[in-house]
Amino acid sequence: MANGNAATNSGRAASLARRFLSLVYEALLLTAVLFAGTLPALLLMQHAAPVLTRPLLQLYLFVLCGGYFVWQWLRGGQTLPMKTWRLRLVMRDGTPPTLYRGIYRYIFASLGLALFGAGFLWAFIDRERQFLHDRLAGTRIVSV
Repeated sequence: MANGNAATNSGRAASLARRFLSLVYEALLLTAVLFAGTLPALLLMQHAAPVLTRPLLQLYLFVLCGGYFVWQWLRGGQTLPMKTWRLRLVMRDGTPPTLYRGIYRYIFASLGLALFGAGFLWAFIDRERQFLHDRLAGTRIVSV
């Protein structure tokens, strides 16, 4: 793989500062998505056994978040915060992300976040300043 050619075709690697600022905006937007998505779920589960309600709601919200992110990444490689900060998700070779790579990235990012943000903090020791989930999923975030 010609890294120089891929960088030329897809943009230069985005700075850590812009990626982390985009994450702050992403958290705010995701909070709104989760609030909006929780109401219908609670209405549907209001008569479910209490022992099932919490795990079902958590699974539903995990899938909702995954659907939001993967759908946005497949529709041009950008969520709204990524558009605002002029960032785009691409494959290592500069091509648009595939469905499976988007799903892998979401799962790896979720695991990294669950491990006290270790997947995001990985960027401070990575030689190319990539998040661990991007490294594992074969994706990267570039400036546009």
